[in-house]
Amino acid sequence: MKELTKVLGSAITGPLKQKAIETFEKQMQEWGIIMPPVEPLVMDFGLGDFYHTGLIEYWIANEIEAGYCGKFLFVFDKQTCPAHQHTEKHETFYIVKGCVQMFYNGKTFEMNAGDLLTVEVNNVHSFTGIGSALLLEISKPCLIQDNHFMNSKINIAGEQRTFTIVE
Repeated sequence: MKELTKVLGSAITGPLKQKAIETFEKQMQEWGIIMPPVEPLVMDFGLGDFYHTGLIEYWIANEIEAGYCGKFLFVFDKQTCPAHQHTEKHETFYIVKGCVQMFYNGKTFEMNAGDLLTVEVNNVHSFTGIGSALLLEISKPCLIQDNHFMNSKINIAGEQRTFTIVE
């Protein structure tokens, strides 16, 4: 998973990572969910404010040659995965547990456990936890250079991924 290796250098480490993972694991125990045995990626998108803008990702697969990716995405209450779009990646989100406020295609709406959302390429999207929430992402492969964020301060893998509206 070459792409995961690229982003691990931008991940949170140390006591903040440890605290976030401990809190996350406690939530998974309460929900009765067993996560896959992979290293969690704790991200703040280079902004230094993890509990406001960030998430925890569990990359299950990122099979570039085979053409698919699967990840679990977790946000704490009021934590946001920031607005972004992809020019190549088509995604489907499934809400496993909890509730999120989803922003997609210019609209904001609530998604609850059991809800699905397909995000086609070039559509701006973001989500914020309404309480803690766990999402499953099934998509085309994750390529770091295909992440384009609205916030120009976001830095992943040592690069700014500036948001551009693609028509």
